[in-house]
Amino acid sequence: MSTREQGAASATIETRDDLVRWIAAGEKPKADWRIGTEHEKFVFRTVTLDPVPYGGTDGIRALMEELIRRYGWVAIKEGDNVIALKRPDGQKGGTISLEPGGQFELSGAPLETLHETAAETDEHLREVIDVGEDLAIGFLGVGFSPKWRLDQIPHMPKKRYQVMTRYMPTVGSRGLDMMYRTATIQVNLDFSSEADMVKKLRVSLALQPIATALFASSPFAEDRPNGFQSMRSEVWLDTDKRRTGMLPFAFEDGMGYERYVDYALDVPMYFVYRDGNYIDVAGSSFRDFLAGRLPGLKGELPTADDWSDHLTTLFPEVRLKRFLEMRGADAGRWGTITALSAFWTGILYDEAALDQAWTLVRDWTTEERENLRAAVPKTALATPFRTTTVASIARQALRISRHGLKNRARINTKNQDETVFLAPLEKIAGNGQTVADELLRRYSGEWEGNVDRIFEEFAF
Repeated sequence: MSTREQGAASATIETRDDLVRWIAAGEKPKADWRIGTEHEKFVFRTVTLDPVPYGGTDGIRALMEELIRRYGWVAIKEGDNVIALKRPDGQKGGTISLEPGGQFELSGAPLETLHETAAETDEHLREVIDVGEDLAIGFLGVGFSPKWRLDQIPHMPKKRYQVMTRYMPTVGSRGLDMMYRTATIQVNLDFSSEADMVKKLRVSLALQPIATALFASSPFAEDRPNGFQSMRSEVWLDTDKRRTGMLPFAFEDGMGYERYVDYALDVPMYFVYRDGNYIDVAGSSFRDFLAGRLPGLKGELPTADDWSDHLTTLFPEVRLKRFLEMRGADAGRWGTITALSAFWTGILYDEAALDQAWTLVRDWTTEERENLRAAVPKTALATPFRTTTVASIARQALRISRHGLKNRARINTKNQDETVFLAPLEKIAGNGQTVADELLRRYSGEWEGNVDRIFEEFAF
């Protein structure tokens, strides 16, 4: 979830065409396509295994302040609270931000190669582990909190989360679980034209449940197995159906920027940001805002920043802004982070690979895609599909991705191309055993039913 910095006012939006043009402005020539990787992790006390609150001498704020002191990050504040970090002006780098329950996220810089993504991830994890050791704080990369009840999790002092916390229970039974007890890896990828966007959106929506299965890592909740391979993915099924899901309209004739804009116009808003404050407009539509009829702001028209903010509050399996965001994966361990970016980069950034992927999925029906999405959280790679299984489709998708990465031919100093980053996924697809399967095996075996062991053996 994004963090808005105060700055110069953005342009006023007056028409629906302005909204379309805002998205279309994200088009980039292939030479300028980049990879932006985001990854979250749970923060816990290494002694008690409790979640870490914001305040105190060894809390989340202290962690951020020490990252500032040791590594030169710059604070982004909301009032007196440090809520995010950025690199100093003029320096390349991503941002560090806080999810509602203190999940610690790096939103990586837009990078040219997966080798750079891996290096960025390594640097970030080394920094937070270095600081965390001195504060007795650890970091865990799985998709759902394996131990903590919802009422045990601290709330981060970000005003937009206060709006969402109030609104979420009115539109679904699992919205607060999504906010406070899930963690994910995501990757943002570019498109060159409207047609390119549509093709990539369709392929990535269809294959998103395959990624969910490959990255399933959340089989525990409240100290016991929860019956799912990806509880994170299951939670999204009852969070807020108007802003989530598989976007069936994306596969209809006439799909393009305008169709996505029409969808977004009618998804209820959460807030409007003005003068450092979040104004709660939850439930109102951006369509009313565009017409100057937004309750509490009547006669006022939205800005480009308002539109950008609103688009970040839509949570489909693949989200369109000025790039495409892949949203189907559980959080994971060190090597898995770059593996997600590798999977999608290989498929979407090589024309031949994209064509192969489209051939794989183009005759899947709306019903089949929806059924796949609904089944995968529970059965992951074992999910049946037509005459085969998700594991078989995953292997096909990985072969396509490997082909695409080979065609990209981005070589590091060890003379390795980017296919090296697919190794964790190829192992999972090859043996049909997800991280969730591995965790459940350990739980029933050497852990002797003690979920606490996950904090020892799976932490970064």
